[in-house]
Amino acid sequence: MKSHTHYLTLNVPARMGFVNITSDVTAEVRRSGVQEGLCLVNAMHITASVFINDDEHGLLEDYQRWLEQLAPFDPSPERYHHNRTGEDNADAHHKRQIMGREVVVAITRGQLDFGPWEQIFYGEFDGRRAKRVLIKIIGE
Repeated sequence: MKSHTHYLTLNVPARMGFVNITSDVTAEVRRSGVQEGLCLVNAMHITASVFINDDEHGLLEDYQRWLEQLAPFDPSPERYHHNRTGEDNADAHHKRQIMGREVVVAITRGQLDFGPWEQIFYGEFDGRRAKRVLIKIIGE
């Protein structure tokens, strides 16, 4: 069995944003040489996410609005207990929990085996600094 590991470093300039990383993941699948296997992609930071969905601008805007309604940014210690520790990013932890930590995609005949319109996204909820994403590929 083959194993291939790669780390992406992303720095989203805004507090919240989404980056389509499908082409990066696809390139690593090619580099791995794996023809049949699995590809794990996960955000290595507790205030970031990796998820699969359609690359449609309106949908990504909807996600931002929806997440902000569910867990609004509020750096004060009144709304979130986490912010009483000196942090100001409790909302980002909640947003990550909703959007998820990782995705696993099958590799078939050397390619990511997606359904229609599926793309892999990195979601940032406490941006303006470098963060890593793990791409781990295993198979034959």
